[in-house]
Amino acid sequence: MPENLELSKMLFGLFGGLAIFIYGMNLMGDGLQKAAGEKMRRILEVLTSNPLMGILVGTLVTMIIQSSSATTVMVVGFVSANLMTLPQAIGVIMGANIGTTVTAQLVAFDLGEYAYLITAIGFILFFFFNKKIIKYVGQIIFSFGLLFVGLNIMSAVMKPLAQSAMFEEVIHRVSDTPVLGLVVGALLTLIIQSSSATVAVLLNLAQEPDANGQALIGLQAALPILFGSNIGTTITAILASIGARVNAKRAAMAHTIFNVAGAVLFMLILPYFAKFVAFISPKGLETSVIARQIANAHTSFNIINTIVWAPFVLVLAKIVTFLVRGEEDTVENRVIYLDYKILNNASVAMDLATKELTRMAELSRKMMANSKKAFINSDTDAAKKVHEIESIVDMLQTEIIKYLSTMLSQSSLTERQSIRLAGLMHITNDIERMGDHCKNVAELAMEKIEKDLPFSKEAISDLTNAFNKLNDMVDHSIQSLSHDDTSLAKKVLSEESEIDKLESDLRDRHMKRLDSGLCNPTSTIMFIELIHNIERIADHCNNIAEAVLDDLENNPRHSSGDAPTATDTPN
Repeated sequence: MPENLELSKMLFGLFGGLAIFIYGMNLMGDGLQKAAGEKMRRILEVLTSNPLMGILVGTLVTMIIQSSSATTVMVVGFVSANLMTLPQAIGVIMGANIGTTVTAQLVAFDLGEYAYLITAIGFILFFFFNKKIIKYVGQIIFSFGLLFVGLNIMSAVMKPLAQSAMFEEVIHRVSDTPVLGLVVGALLTLIIQSSSATVAVLLNLAQEPDANGQALIGLQAALPILFGSNIGTTITAILASIGARVNAKRAAMAHTIFNVAGAVLFMLILPYFAKFVAFISPKGLETSVIARQIANAHTSFNIINTIVWAPFVLVLAKIVTFLVRGEEDTVENRVIYLDYKILNNASVAMDLATKELTRMAELSRKMMANSKKAFINSDTDAAKKVHEIESIVDMLQTEIIKYLSTMLSQSSLTERQSIRLAGLMHITNDIERMGDHCKNVAELAMEKIEKDLPFSKEAISDLTNAFNKLNDMVDHSIQSLSHDDTSLAKKVLSEESEIDKLESDLRDRHMKRLDSGLCNPTSTIMFIELIHNIERIADHCNNIAEAVLDDLENNPRHSSGDAPTATDTPN
């Protein structure tokens, strides 16, 4: 009974320390993202078709968010949303594997005795200062301290474990059978969903001396567990790709092939790799240098594996395309860009919402083109097309508002992000109202056709001119939204004044035609309704432009209208 009690205390201590470590790691990633602010978005904007740039971006992003799994899930979302090509995604995934090794390097520093001091300093900055940047820095320091608090707890409960003859026997079996170590590392990472946490546990366990004063786990025994952790971390991407588009599944498959192939390769050269790691690491007693050796092995493994695969990114893309068969779905009547798996990264999630909004606006523009065709050309098929597209626009409004509301409830937003999110919600409603007015025009067209109402050539010419001006305004509002273009947004504001004046002029001119007998009274009522709907669409374009300007004025990085955005990533 006492032995069972001791075992329970040990297990609870181990899992409790692990929980604090993982919480600290996640909190630190959140603080780094907030401190980086829009720089996170800019890092993603530099993506090009060059896989080497993708590797660099993947490394930097993972260093910021402290999780290769989170980066990989983000990449799967991007590929699913057509924001990133498959070769780009593979490059980013390779870089993510390098970036995640930073955590192990930090943990390898023996800062355990300063853990509570670091945590206390971070707590003071985090909870007692109101300036946001100080709070974010405090959050980073506080969570960094929590990493070592968790490690201290795990270390304390592992000390008696190291003296257990039964546990030592298990370790020896794992050490004598490298494949078993590979399986243990993969399973442990699969369960706790973090290769960094697995490496942290391995570091702590390895440093404990056995009965002979040697490291409980030697370097050559630790390496297979390390390789296994890289295999286990691929399950997160596989789970993220379930239900996603074909290319997203291919990105997850590429991650798995990359990590599994690397693990198999290094298992074949295990003794030589162990000698290489020992050579580049500090010298001394095994118990004092094993942590740095494991951290260096983790970094070296991922860097070398990336160097080996980097020239073959396109080959890997072809392999996964062959393995994961299927064509990309091009059906419009569904959400394409929204991804709930990356809501914890507000900047990126808002970029995806903007992409979906742009698509929604493009559909509204199609509605307007068809409503114009229906009225000017008396085209019933064009009128029916307006009603078909309107159901998609309404669905997108519901889904985008739901997505943004979920982000608001789940994420801790900065003031800048809150302003942007509110603007996106208003834009969503404005685009939906544009669609409603296009539907009104289509209904007027059907009434005109059914009643065979006559319109003079002058009236049709005036309406054609009004539609053309409105089309330019809609184009400019969509481009200002998708490209963060202040000059186009300001142009929309001036165009709205022109449309207001045009409505008044068209009404006056039509009244003169009515007085002269060129138009009949029934057609006049319809004409007035029509130009009123045109003016209301222009008002909503104006609202979109104002929301874009409000967003950019609160974001100092936008000083001109030609800065690229994540939505411009080539497909």
